[in-house]
Amino acid sequence: MTAMSLPTDTGARTDEAADLISGARERIDALDDRIIGLIQERMAVSAVIQEARVTSGGRRVNLSREMEVLGHYRDALGKPGTALAMTMLELCRGRI
Repeated sequence: MTAMSLPTDTGARTDEAADLISGARERIDALDDRIIGLIQERMAVSAVIQEARVTSGGRRVNLSREMEVLGHYRDALGKPGTALAMTMLELCRGRI
């Protein structure tokens, strides 16, 4: 590959960098697929918990537990972790 034929979607200026970026992007895509699968699994487990809670006369959402989850993500990932956890919790609510 010559400098004129480098893939423009990588932003690379050398063949070596383009190859590195392409490989890393493939790994990111695979990781994203795993993360999505794990979130879907979490949604299913959350639905089981919510169903059990509601069936037993409780509330669908346990706010104190959600605060624990938010704190766990914040501690592990910093402030952006809180936003990530909020999105995940939103995905997991109300599936029953």
